[in-house]
Amino acid sequence: MSKVHVIGAGLAGLAAALSLTKAGRAVIVHEAGAAGGGRCRSYFDREIGLRIDNGNHLLLSGNTAARAYIAETGAAGRFHIPDQAVFPFLDIKSGERWTVHPNSGRIPWWMFVPHRRVPGTRLADYLDLIKLVRCRDDTPVAESVRPGELFRRLVEPLAVAALNTSTAEGLARLLGAVVRETLMQGGAACRPMLPKQGLSEALVEPAIATLRTRGAEIRFNSRIAELTIARGTVAGLRGPAGSIALEAADAVVLAVPPWVAGELLPGLVVPDAFEAILNIHYRHAADKLREPGLIGLISGAAEWVFVKPGHVSVTISAANRMVDESADAIALRVWPDVVDALGLDAALKAAMPPYRVVKERRATFAATAAQDARRPRSGTKTAANLALAGDWTNTGLPATIEGAIRSGRLAADVILSA
Repeated sequence: MSKVHVIGAGLAGLAAALSLTKAGRAVIVHEAGAAGGGRCRSYFDREIGLRIDNGNHLLLSGNTAARAYIAETGAAGRFHIPDQAVFPFLDIKSGERWTVHPNSGRIPWWMFVPHRRVPGTRLADYLDLIKLVRCRDDTPVAESVRPGELFRRLVEPLAVAALNTSTAEGLARLLGAVVRETLMQGGAACRPMLPKQGLSEALVEPAIATLRTRGAEIRFNSRIAELTIARGTVAGLRGPAGSIALEAADAVVLAVPPWVAGELLPGLVVPDAFEAILNIHYRHAADKLREPGLIGLISGAAEWVFVKPGHVSVTISAANRMVDESADAIALRVWPDVVDALGLDAALKAAMPPYRVVKERRATFAATAAQDARRPRSGTKTAANLALAGDWTNTGLPATIEGAIRSGRLAADVILSA
């Protein structure tokens, strides 16, 4: 039987392998590391003595590809999904708290109710969201929405989180694609989906178990160092044990970071400018916030605070400006914001608990016009039996979990249609 070699066991590679095995194809997954998941994984950290996620990733109920992936792997019960879409916020400077609370239906009557929308905004301000979702050119987010409280207190934090790029450079059309599929579909599409345990338990382990049940072979610590291209097809791979010859009907899905894809396929144009993400994990058993267990921060060092079992996790996106600071300096700067967010005793600001700072220097491609133009399609002209997958490919979405999973599905479609 012909085989498909999927190189990379991040969410893009796992999604591709799921589609291929569901279609009856034999699949071998090669993962360079000792575990799957890529940036979306969990591990035990000895520094704080807890199992933590490498980073914080937020799924919404409107992420259709992710929902289908979760359903296919039988992992729906591993997520906590609140009944309603409620997003609490705190302005660190003013101390003001509020919630954005969209109604479930698609008609956005919540915008007519002052206590359900952003403080200081008028109904007319929300017309800018229509302009945002209709954007198709290279306009940055900051130029697509008028300055004001809606931009500062909602659009900007959402944009930085989704694009991992400043609003001065981040593409409005990429943010618009996210808003179009979530907020503009009503609150039913905006409910946060948070893993009950960790990202690996919710998104990675169930997928690997499903693949093995379908007969797929998963090879960890199997770094593919070279592709052999002959007569317009991938004819062989070079792994840890040596060369792997491909039969004429075999195929390859390359689901690796863009810089690795560029090394394996010289001449392939890929994104080459990246933005960092900082995640700070504090060992503090906080009382659970009101649903959904996260809070957005305005005017502070931190941006999003997540309450998890035994610890609190903080995410700072578009973090190139901070990534070279020491871990101690970052943790000390962020901890007071956590105390304020959780409503803890102010005295705790001087008693920072054990922490771990995780720096992802090349977390995502910079979501700028120049970098978006470098995103390749799933199919390639290099080899007829090769497809590309990864959130950096041309999915029409920014580098998110939803984008990664869609890219895997698209890559599988390329292989199956060939």
